[in-house]
Amino acid sequence: MTSGHDLLQSLGIAICVAAATSYASIRLRQPPVLGYLLAGLIVGPYLGLPLVSDQNTITALSELGVILLMFFLGLEFSLRHLIQVGPRAFVIAFLEVGVMIFAGLSLARAFGFSGIQSLFFGGVVAIASTTIIAKVFEEQRVERPLRELVLGILIVEDLLAVLLLAVFSAIAKSGQTEMEDLGATALRLAGFLMVLLLAGMYVVPRLIQRVARLNRPETTLLVSMGVCFAIVLATAKFGYSVALGAFLAGSLVAESGEEKRVEHLVRPMKDLFAAVFFVAVGMSIDPGVLRDHWLIVLLMTATVLLLKPIAVAFGGFVAGFSIRRSVRAGMVMSQIGEFSFIIAALGLTLGAVDPSLYPIAVAVSALTTLTTPWMARTSDRVALRFEASLPRPLQTFATLYASWIEDLTRARDRGALGHGAQIRRITALLLVDAALVCLVVVGASVYGRSLLAIVDAWQPLYEIGPSLLWIAVALIVAPLVLTSVRLARALGRRLARLALPQAAEGVDFAAAPRRAMTMTLEIAIVAGVGILCLLVTAPFLPPFGGAAVLALIVLALALALWRSATNLQGHVQAGSLAILDALGKRAPGAGAGHEALAMEQIRELLPGLGDLQPFELPAESRWHGRSLSEVSLRSRTGASILAIRRAQQLINEPNGQTVLEAGDVVVLAGSHAAVDEAQGWLRMRDEIDEDAPDDLERDEEVQLGEATDRTSGS
Repeated sequence: MTSGHDLLQSLGIAICVAAATSYASIRLRQPPVLGYLLAGLIVGPYLGLPLVSDQNTITALSELGVILLMFFLGLEFSLRHLIQVGPRAFVIAFLEVGVMIFAGLSLARAFGFSGIQSLFFGGVVAIASTTIIAKVFEEQRVERPLRELVLGILIVEDLLAVLLLAVFSAIAKSGQTEMEDLGATALRLAGFLMVLLLAGMYVVPRLIQRVARLNRPETTLLVSMGVCFAIVLATAKFGYSVALGAFLAGSLVAESGEEKRVEHLVRPMKDLFAAVFFVAVGMSIDPGVLRDHWLIVLLMTATVLLLKPIAVAFGGFVAGFSIRRSVRAGMVMSQIGEFSFIIAALGLTLGAVDPSLYPIAVAVSALTTLTTPWMARTSDRVALRFEASLPRPLQTFATLYASWIEDLTRARDRGALGHGAQIRRITALLLVDAALVCLVVVGASVYGRSLLAIVDAWQPLYEIGPSLLWIAVALIVAPLVLTSVRLARALGRRLARLALPQAAEGVDFAAAPRRAMTMTLEIAIVAGVGILCLLVTAPFLPPFGGAAVLALIVLALALALWRSATNLQGHVQAGSLAILDALGKRAPGAGAGHEALAMEQIRELLPGLGDLQPFELPAESRWHGRSLSEVSLRSRTGASILAIRRAQQLINEPNGQTVLEAGDVVVLAGSHAAVDEAQGWLRMRDEIDEDAPDDLERDEEVQLGEATDRTSGS
């Protein structure tokens, strides 16, 4: 039996070493989490330094860190937060998490891990680290729109992580991935959560409110912690994760409206025991295991560093954000952290995964954490170069697509989507079709051997039986997949018509932009539904088999999108000519209202060009005498310059070599937010250091704030 002296000695040594290593990490401009992991490695059993004799107690105390971390996260979670981040953050997070789970799952299966173990591998690489990203944002000044986008995605990611904990614990508890067992465990989990939340919503908020009125901080802290551990014990008693219980407890306490007060009281405890948790994680790192599994560590690290930014950037673009902001968000989120440790620890506790998963997760987290500050620092330059390398039709398409999504959002806010019976019907048919695909694939995998045995007794199939089975599955699934693609196109077309309505009579000038928007939405819908199907069927298919089929479908749709984007260029050229004609007819001495009226008429004549706004470049602008490639307006703001009027000269479709001059009237196109941002960018006066992106972004934010203040005051 361990003595109290041994406990104090072990805990004291662990905390002192963690303090020293975290201080060193901060001095080296690295997140303190790395210092905690290093402290755990130093005091752990694998380096031959017998510093901590009572490792089991440290590990037990680390569970307090998990509970307090999740409770604190629950305090910051509320329905208000979900409403604020909006549906676009949901689109990005669902797409990114789905892609990463499938990638991790497929990679683990390629290395011979079982279906359940592969699911845990997928969960480990799926969730970015809120702790590490918050530290990067604290050290590097990042403009507010990017910060809000990333934090919105993280809120949804954290919610998805909690759902993963619940689902994974249910699957691991059943020990199987058969559909009947999954259905039963899902129903049990749903029933448990429903009872817990209904009872909790009735009791917990009222209790916390009454205690808070006493104005006794220690009582508020004790009651809050009592609620937390009571719910944690209840979830553990029913066989679910303590992390899930702690999160639910925090969210119930948050509904009392006293979450800020409770956060202030809990934060010191959370910080201390979270450090103990990360130290315990570091103590589990076995260099020998990493040496034996170095290849999968490197491949998982590469997956996080390469695939996660791509998934976030694609989701961000589909959701209507600029290419620059989407790419930057993806690069900032290219790491894993605390949730990966919690998911891996859950698998170990339930005996569902190989012990090597935990040190692998820690190693991947450490490597990706080391690269995060550099990824965030260079994200702006990478985004600018990436967008500059795109063909002109794609650049134009990217600019206008954001404005179309803005129009679609306005249609939703007006209630146009509320009467979309056809949209709901198509969506339901699409989901039914996807469910049938999953049912056929899973059914063939689960019952295929029995079916082959029956057929073989009647007609011997020898070794070709399994091949014939999967050929039959492919023949059955192919029409369903084609139907799903057609339904995705129909859904994309309906949504595009809401954003860009078809003319009641005469020539449909919105046809070209509507076609391009339809193709983009079709790709996004096919990718989203396809990823969901892959997540369900991946344990029953060869590694990367389903992904290859989905990749071929998306590639074919992408080629069609390229044709649509090329055709869109003609629509933009027609718009540019109309703009030049309107500007050329400007009467001498006419004010800015002339251009604004002309732009409104052009918007009605040629829809799909976004928010057209004329802007006169002031004489004191820093961009006087600079080329458009130096201004980087599209990359910086998401808006484009379609035409320029300079005295009596009219410039159609200006390119990167076109030089701006004071007094130029430029026609800006893009979403409303992008055009506003572009006007603020063009108003900037003082010079900037092109090699200092942080200073540039800070200046941009200040000047845009001033422009907004001026607009509000006028």
